[in-house]
Amino acid sequence: MTKPLTVGVDGSDASLRALDWAVDEAARLELPLRILHASLWDRYVRPAPKLAAVRPGQPAADEAVVDAARERAARLGPGVPLTAQDVADDPFGALLRAAPEAYALVVGNRGRGELTDMLLGSVGLTVAGQASCPVVVVRGGDANVAGRFGRVTLGVGGPDDAADAVRFAFRTAAARGVRVEALHAWRSPDGDGDAGGGQAAAERVLDDALRDARRDSPGVAVHASTTEAKARTPLLAASASSDLLVVGARRRDGAVGLHLGPVNHALLHHADCPVAVVPRTG
Repeated sequence: MTKPLTVGVDGSDASLRALDWAVDEAARLELPLRILHASLWDRYVRPAPKLAAVRPGQPAADEAVVDAARERAARLGPGVPLTAQDVADDPFGALLRAAPEAYALVVGNRGRGELTDMLLGSVGLTVAGQASCPVVVVRGGDANVAGRFGRVTLGVGGPDDAADAVRFAFRTAAARGVRVEALHAWRSPDGDGDAGGGQAAAERVLDDALRDARRDSPGVAVHASTTEAKARTPLLAASASSDLLVVGARRRDGAVGLHLGPVNHALLHHADCPVAVVPRTG
């Protein structure tokens, strides 16, 4: 059975952007779409309801959000098989429990007050840090969300977190008919004068990470580059002209609370395009 692309909605502007993005992506990937609304959402985020015509928190409001989301998705993607569901759960639990049965989870970026456009809220950050499937946080400018730049940027880290992210990036690029920009950042140890050796090692890491995907997806154009820098710097710069930024999940095993590393945190908070965090499955 084909796993659906699952999108969380709550009636807010951010979730509407996520829903629209998910409809388009499901159509490109030929996946069913699952729309998920958690009826306890309001307890956590209290969005201003854009879909519901009644006061949030009541059953009628929850039903209105789901119905309007279903109608919107059907209108935008008439060929996409879809289901819509309201569950009596908090947003974290609803999305995390849906993850094993999802191709990916899609959520809007969420902040509070005047920083809404800059900061990721607790729902997206928690889900990205703990979900067992890829998580896409839809953020960035209209051109980025609409996919007008013709490239998927792939951040290649170490070998332990690269393979699943590489496959995800190449499948996305193939479905969109765009190129993959693969970036690997490396740092020389303090006082190490062998910059040439570091560059050569970085190129080997990148070549090894991309080898299988290049063989399996010969129709996808790839531009690979390495740079000596903190990883967040070139990735954030690249996000300004990318349709999607894909990275592996650098989770901190055994950590209390959130399980993402600092690079993923920086990208989820500040990237100028949607960000896909892809956990290692092997």
